[in-house]
Amino acid sequence: MFNLFKKKKNKASILSITVPDQGWNKLSEDEDAVRWVNPQQSALIVLHFFDKEPDLPTAKDLDYLKKFYRNIAATSNGGTIETDILHIHDIPAVKTIIKIPQQETGMVYIASLTIPFENCSYVVKIQANEIGITGMRDAVILSRLMETGEVELDEETMTNWFEDPYDADFKQGTPMNKSELEKYDPEFPEHPLSVARSLIKKIAAEMVFDPTIKELPSFKK
Repeated sequence: MFNLFKKKKNKASILSITVPDQGWNKLSEDEDAVRWVNPQQSALIVLHFFDKEPDLPTAKDLDYLKKFYRNIAATSNGGTIETDILHIHDIPAVKTIIKIPQQETGMVYIASLTIPFENCSYVVKIQANEIGITGMRDAVILSRLMETGEVELDEETMTNWFEDPYDADFKQGTPMNKSELEKYDPEFPEHPLSVARSLIKKIAAEMVFDPTIKELPSFKK
């Protein structure tokens, strides 16, 4: 006999995950995304919910993901800062930080966490733009490293400044430069990369899943 009153499983939604929003202004909220902005830092936090099978190639093969996101960044003349796999409440997630050149000057830094399941996924994205006078962090660290001889500069070439963090031979796009290493963030706490990197770390540590998330079939790839 059929059980006509069989309880339906809870369905995940944009409300199934809560992220620390820093008290920023909420720009919008719908069933697909919630957006917060901090105009003073020219930064944006977005929580996305995709109610379909993820297009992420894998959440297990880190070497493949490094190549995957490196190529994505390079197609926009950008570069990879970080690619990693971590676990949030025991669920695999892919963390990335990339940079994309702005039209006029400076960079846009995009940090993201992708949390895939079999039939849906969540993506938390932080976008922080360089505004005003750009390149100060680069200039300070470049000058310091040239004084120590770690970076050499002549009329045509710059040695040991630009380098993809995972493949020194990859030269497409705009590879990461030495000033973008995390160890320099404390010296430039208001720099958009420092903001994006610290926020994505905070969100990964403090985001909350409701019980619906634990019922979702896991991502197999």
